[in-house]
Amino acid sequence: MNPWIEKLYAIAGRKQRVIVGLMSGTSLDGLDIALCHITGEGLHTELSVTHFDTKPYTDEFRSRIREIFAKRTVDQQVLSGLHAWVGQVHGTFVNEMLQEWGKSPGEIDLIASHGQTVFHAPQSLTGNTDYPNSTLQIGDGDQLAVTTGIITVSDFRQKHIAAGGEGAPLAAYGDYLLFTAKTETRILLNIGGIANFTFLPAASSRKPCFATDVGPGNTLMNQYMQMRMGREMDEDGRLAAAGTVCPPLLKALLSPDFFSLPFPKTTGPELFNLDYLFDAQKATGTTGLPESDVMATLCAFSATAIVDAIRQTLSEAGNLLTRVYVSGGGLHNPALMRRIKTGLGELTVSPFNELGLLPDAKEAALFALLANETLAGNAANAKAIANAPAVCMGKISFPE
Repeated sequence: MNPWIEKLYAIAGRKQRVIVGLMSGTSLDGLDIALCHITGEGLHTELSVTHFDTKPYTDEFRSRIREIFAKRTVDQQVLSGLHAWVGQVHGTFVNEMLQEWGKSPGEIDLIASHGQTVFHAPQSLTGNTDYPNSTLQIGDGDQLAVTTGIITVSDFRQKHIAAGGEGAPLAAYGDYLLFTAKTETRILLNIGGIANFTFLPAASSRKPCFATDVGPGNTLMNQYMQMRMGREMDEDGRLAAAGTVCPPLLKALLSPDFFSLPFPKTTGPELFNLDYLFDAQKATGTTGLPESDVMATLCAFSATAIVDAIRQTLSEAGNLLTRVYVSGGGLHNPALMRRIKTGLGELTVSPFNELGLLPDAKEAALFALLANETLAGNAANAKAIANAPAVCMGKISFPE
């Protein structure tokens, strides 16, 4: 038997596994790295994050990714090279963090890597039925495994698509296994580049859970700040807070068919980009708005899409008593959070750490959980998730 397969078999049989989860979002802030201890599988899973940090990306890294990010026409040599290079960079980051934490590669059972999404193309977004749903994440798992010397599970979204899904969002799998409560209905809202949430009805309600994208989170605001202000983001939402919302532009931004599609659904920067904004401005004669007013309107756009989706979900579910828990970069934008809390009115909105997990570590930790399910769980653990294929996900790469 190949010794790495033998080692993998032994890891799968352990009561507890030590898995490093990696997440790199469309905001390109950096690589989230979570050192997780995971016991059990399925609904018996227990997960604790013992170390977490984010390795920020350099301007060079961001500019290289943006050469191909969400673009239909790219230089294939650049794409091919970036696939290997991102894997090496992420592997180097893992090595640096393990050294900082005083951990050796031999103490880690697995790396679970989401990779870097560069294109997301479900048929519902492209309208092209000549090809199946597709998505592309770069950052080769073999590069990670060889760079770190640690078995790596990566490329999770492809199995989801092969089994009939759209490749996103995947949060429902970990959310369902870890955070379903007996009597509290929960909405786990993640505001990254794209905003998505998992609807987790109380177990006593016997209603199905699901996860869905709802529209832009930070992506349009960040793109506008980069183009107009030369900054990666609107720090603390200050520019948006200084502006005034433009109602005609907000109405135009909320008008596309995406917002009338049933849940669950997926989207990405392929739709919500600067061209989307500029087309709406031209259509409404608002191209001369001050930057602060554009940012205020984009902030209101993200908040309105989130609030409308949550209220629609609760209405369809019978208005269950619900609490909203928030993670992702948008949690740190006070202007955005004020609008969401105001829009949700009577609903309690809390940071995700109230469920015992750091909000910024959530996505990286959930990919560690997906890798744990691939080794120690089984597809049946996901059968209660509505409109999501019951599968175990990820490709396995050995260091040798």
